[in-house]
Amino acid sequence: MGLEAKPLAVPHPYWPRDLELQHYVPNDRPMWQILTFLFSVSGAILIVTLLAVGWRNRKDASFGRWRSLAICWFMICGFIHGVIEGWFSLYHTEIPGDQSFLSQLWKEYAKGDSRYIIGDNFTVCMETVTALFWGPLSLWTVLAFLWRQPHRFLLQLTVSLGQLYGDILYFYTEYRDGFTHSEMGHPVYFWFYFVFMNGLWIVIPALLILDAWKHLSASQRVMDAKKPKRH
Repeated sequence: MGLEAKPLAVPHPYWPRDLELQHYVPNDRPMWQILTFLFSVSGAILIVTLLAVGWRNRKDASFGRWRSLAICWFMICGFIHGVIEGWFSLYHTEIPGDQSFLSQLWKEYAKGDSRYIIGDNFTVCMETVTALFWGPLSLWTVLAFLWRQPHRFLLQLTVSLGQLYGDILYFYTEYRDGFTHSEMGHPVYFWFYFVFMNGLWIVIPALLILDAWKHLSASQRVMDAKKPKRH
């Protein structure tokens, strides 16, 4: 019986450079087209959300600038977590050889973190949890604020804690690996893709956690003040 031929590794732009990808197909879309699509869709979602916030402002008291931006943040999170990260969760084994737009988006991003091209266990698990929980909960948070539901700050706290925890693990696991999955110091792939785009989910959730803490604490103080005192 003859030996079964092993598929040849295909040249690729990912790190470490000795990484073997046997079924990789290079993107046929340029970087600018992929990023333009991503930021255009995010911008459209931002505009639609601001219109919804403006509509609610005319019906009730104004949310204010920062609260309006927070609502927009959760709406964009719902899109990114549910659609983009959901795609990775479902199709991570097919992405290296697939040419659909979202797969090409992930192949482009993987230049900053090749764990997304090899289907790293931690990355798959983290993105699956993110897509299943933080995506829908982000959208629920948007609706809770638009309709001023009493649990809105609890949702904000829950989602933001989950995002912060996941992102800390994301950076820390790569630090433990010695930042081997990206070209260290590259202005686009390392600093923009890996550090900046993920750093947003450190800074913004941390601020929103503090904001939720402040509002929930204020509500608790009001409730405590209403309790009858024992004589």
